Amino acid sequence: MASNSQRRSASSDSRSKRSARARSARSSRSAAPRTREPRGRGAARSRKDARAQQRVRQVSVGGSKGTPNQVHMSSVRVGDLRRDARTPAAPTARRAVAANPWVRRVGIAFAVVIALVIVYVALYFSNLFPVSKVTVTGASHLTSTELTDLAQVPQGTTLLRVDTAGIESRLSSNAWVSHAQVNRVFPDTIELAITERSIAAVVDVTSTEGQQTEHWAIASDGTWLLAIPDQGSADSAGVSDQVYEDASHVLHITDVPYGVKPVVGAHCSDESVINALDIVAHLTTDLSDRVTTVSATDAANTIITLDNGVQIAFGSAETAEEVRQKEQVCLELMNAHPDVTYINVRVTDRPTWRSL
Repeated sequence: MASNSQRRSASSDSRSKRSARARSARSSRSAAPRTREPRGRGAARSRKDARAQQRVRQVSVGGSKGTPNQVHMSSVRVGDLRRDARTPAAPTARRAVAANPWVRRVGIAFAVVIALVIVYVALYFSNLFPVSKVTVTGASHLTSTELTDLAQVPQGTTLLRVDTAGIESRLSSNAWVSHAQVNRVFPDTIELAITERSIAAVVDVTSTEGQQTEHWAIASDGTWLLAIPDQGSADSAGVSDQVYEDASHVLHITDVPYGVKPVVGAHCSDESVINALDIVAHLTTDLSDRVTTVSATDAANTIITLDNGVQIAFGSAETAEEVRQKEQVCLELMNAHPDVTYINVRVTDRPTWRSL
């Protein structure tokens, strides 16, 4: 066994060696040249690049222990980056329009509309298509002169500037006119297309002034058309011959209550006259063609007279169905009693009649 003095000598030699190695390391570090770190933006950029390189060197993904994987890096030219930045990610508006045919069609249509509007405005304020002629269609009770005067087409107007709505309003103010339409007929004509009311009946009205009987034409909708003057009188010169022709074939309503005051163009408000018109309008069999007169003293006592002289106490008729029921009862009685002269159907389920 080594003596204590030998162990102490060995331990001293070991410490001497370690001290020598430490001094050698310090001298080598002091001998190496010291690098001054750069300052400012360049220094920060250099330190940043150094740290990035250090991180790249330290990357180790999925490798075996102690064996770092290689890092594969690719390079890109600066020009390629700039060219990619200039390339748009989505198609431009021009390409989108070219790719969508509907957008192109809408654009073309819009341009055409704008062009037409410009052309129309230019024509509207020009003197093209002046109105030089007015024609009338559909009128039989009013003359062409009466309607032309009523239309009041302005002198010097054109087909584009003429106020058709105003002309139609003036024409419709006439009692005979049920509907009026103004048509432009190029290049220079205004056409007045008239739909007239027809005479449904002639009502004998006792005037309140002279206690005389006046014959008033009335339409099926209850509009008073005109007072028919005696044929051949001075007042008849301004009345169409068609009025007299119609008046000789239509229903006559007599015995209306005293105080009825017809006004041209106004609607009849007398209940007895309206009831008489409704009865005749709702008859559906050949009985309607055989009615010649209606006595309309009041609605409940309305009496119709046929062309063979048979009188029918019809009474009031509030609905078309009620008129048809009474009409059917009359036909059955007339077929069963050919010599009947009077029928009362005021109460449909209890009719009475009288024969020769």
